[in-house]
Amino acid sequence: MVEKKLQAVRDTVESEVEASAARVELEAQIAELRAEIARLTDSVSAIGSGAKAVVQSEAELMAERVRERVREEPISTLLTVAGVSFLFGLLSRR
Repeated sequence: MVEKKLQAVRDTVESEVEASAARVELEAQIAELRAEIARLTDSVSAIGSGAKAVVQSEAELMAERVRERVREEPISTLLTVAGVSFLFGLLSRR
C-alpha cells in the first residue's frame, strides 16, 4: 500500500518535472519566434524605405521629363491635355 502511494507521488513529481521542462522549452521557442518577428519587421521596414526612395526618384524623373516636354512643345502638350480632358468629361457624364 505504501509502495503504491510512493509510486503515485513519484509519477506526480515526474509529470510535473516533464511539464516544467516542456514549459521552459516552449518559452524558449516563443522567445526565438519573437526575435525572428523583430528581424522580419526590420527587414520589411528596410525594404519599404528602399522602395519609397526608388518610387520617389522615379516620380521626380518623370516630372522633370514632363516639364522638359512642355517647354519644348507647348502647343502639342496643350492640345493633348485638352483632348484627354474632353474624353474624361465625356466618360464622366455617362
